[in-house]
Order: sequence, then structure tokens, then C-alpha cells
Amino acid sequence: MRWWFEPAGAYIGPVQNEAIGGFSRVTGRIYLDHAATTPMLPEARAAVGEAMERWANPSSPHADGRAARAMLERARTHIADALGWRHDVVFTSGASEALAIAGQRARAAERRHGATEHEAVPAAMGPHSRVLAAGKDGLIDADALRAALGEGPALIAVQQVNNETGVLQPLDRIAEEVRAAGSLLLADCAQGAGKLPLPKADFIAVSAHKLGGPPGIGALLVKDLGALAPTGGQEKGYRRGTHNLPGIAGLAAALTSRSFADAMPRLLVLRARLEAQLGAAIIGAEAPRSPAIGAYAIEGVSSAALLVQLDLAGLAVSAGSACSSGSMKRSHVLRAMGVPDDLAASTIRISFGPDTGEAEVDAVAAAITRIADRARAA
Repeated sequence: MRWWFEPAGAYIGPVQNEAIGGFSRVTGRIYLDHAATTPMLPEARAAVGEAMERWANPSSPHADGRAARAMLERARTHIADALGWRHDVVFTSGASEALAIAGQRARAAERRHGATEHEAVPAAMGPHSRVLAAGKDGLIDADALRAALGEGPALIAVQQVNNETGVLQPLDRIAEEVRAAGSLLLADCAQGAGKLPLPKADFIAVSAHKLGGPPGIGALLVKDLGALAPTGGQEKGYRRGTHNLPGIAGLAAALTSRSFADAMPRLLVLRARLEAQLGAAIIGAEAPRSPAIGAYAIEGVSSAALLVQLDLAGLAVSAGSACSSGSMKRSHVLRAMGVPDDLAASTIRISFGPDTGEAEVDAVAAAITRIADRARAA
């Protein structure tokens, strides 16, 4: 059971999933905006509660501080093991800070980033970072990447999973090209960590609240600390500030639970079920996509109007990134992909969590179809 609240704080009630003959009956609101943030897993909540009993600063030398430090380092080991990472883990306040640390302090002369990156990436890379064009499928243009790599060593930022469309970049191939050119690869894996295998990048940004952990905690995975300029302070001198031990413990618990990773094959089936019922234009359909995210252009009705009506019907989806959907401005991701204005204005994002079921998918598909048919008839 989970408790949901309206934006103003008014209580709605619990969302319950009751198994009936292999299907799920859903009561209350339906939440299909997990790419924005996903509810904390029970394992993560328990770990946060336990860690809150360790009130001492992990950097303090006394017995209480040492006990907190031991818990922190155990969590660090669990996180690295769960992600299959054999290098350094630098704790941050989230993926945005992880991107900022790498974007601003990586030892590379130039900066380049993909056209469809999350808005935190160009902000982290700075005003002189040049954009790598993307094709209509949302994938980084191979010729543009090769041309950029031919200009000399640089930090190249390419996301693993696009937060608006779910498009998967071929990061293993990109990593080989970047490495061969003597450059460094920064991968925003906020939507992929804990769900998909990580790429072989030099820097990887991770966010806990996208994978069932608590908000306000994340990590920068660093292959070689020598490629990053230190600033002093905690985390071997690469990040200042008191450690968020409860958050770190929650991130470790969410990852070790494998809730998202184990659900991905099932979510792929659910997404196909949704798309078969919607009959809508699928954004990025020509490219590999994450099973957990789908973007759809519902012709004949604006995404703004559709979101309002779905919300009134108790269904939570979005019109793209949570960082920009509140303003309802034109998505730079869809613009980079060459999506026509009319389709971009009618595009919504539906994203799944580890316990999303068929009933939720069927309900949102039926509601979207009903609202779109009514709008077209009018």
C-alpha cells in the first residue's frame, strides 16, 4: 500500500494492488510517471530508518563516527557490487551534482554533449560545450561524433537512456570511439542505473530517486580519479559536505533489491501491451528503447489538455522531463529529433515502475483513447 497526495496536499487515499486471477485490480490513483521519480522501495525505507539511528558524522574520529563510517563504506561496497562497478564511487546529492562535478572538473580541454541530453548536462558542461547532433531516431549522429573526436581530446557527454523518450544510446560503441581518440566519456545513467547494465564510461551519474531510493542522494562513478580535479573535503577530496548516511544506505538497499532490474523483462511486455492499445505515434520507435519509458504523440489533443484530464481522472503521466513539463515549453529533445510542432505539442510520456501491472496499463490506455476520441469529435 502506498499513500498519495494531491499537489496541494489534499489526501486522496491509498493505491492498492490486489491480485485477482493473475491480473491486478487498481483502486485510487494510478501513477505512471516513474521517470520523474519513483516511490521508495520498502527495503530503502527500512535502510534509511536504520541509518538514521547512526547520528554521528562519518568523518568524525570517535567511536560513534567510526561506526557511522563503517556503515557508509559497507553501503559503498554494496552499491559498487550491485552496479558491477570496480572503480571509485563518489557520493553526491543526486545526478545533477554528479554531472556538474564531472562536467566542470574532468581533465579534458574541450566539452561536447548530445543534443538530447537532460538539461542538467549542458548546464554542467558550460557555455562553450558544443552540441552533437542527433538523428530522427534520437541517436547521436555518428559522423558528428567522429568529427568532434577528430578535433582533439574532449569530455564527451552522452546519456544512456533518454529521460523523455526512453531511447537507448549505443554507449559501448561510443565508449570505444571516445577512448580510441584519447577523450573521456561522461554517461548520464539516471534512467538506466539499477535497471540496465552500465556502459564502460569514464564517469557515470547515478540518481537514487529514479530507482526506488530516497531523493537527495546520488553518486558519480569514476573510473580514474586522476582524470578529475580534486577540491578537498570529503570523498577522498572530490566532494565537500557532510555525508548523507541515511540517503546512502537507502540507495544501497534499493540497488541490492534488484526490484527494477528484475522487472525490466516484464515491463517490456507491458509497454508493448500499452502501445498496441494506444495506436499512437511512438517517439523514437526506430531506436532501441528502455522498457520503462515510452513517449507517444496523441494526435488531435494537446498534451497540456490531455494531462489535465488524465489527472482529473486519477492518472499521473507527464509531458516529458519533470524539469520542464511544468512550464509546458517545447521539448528540446523532440526538436533535436525533428518531431513536427503539432506532434510535439501532443506528446506525453508514460513511465513504469517495478510493480506496474496490466490493470494500470489498460486503464491509462482506455482513458487516453476516450479523451482523444472526444477531442477529435469536438
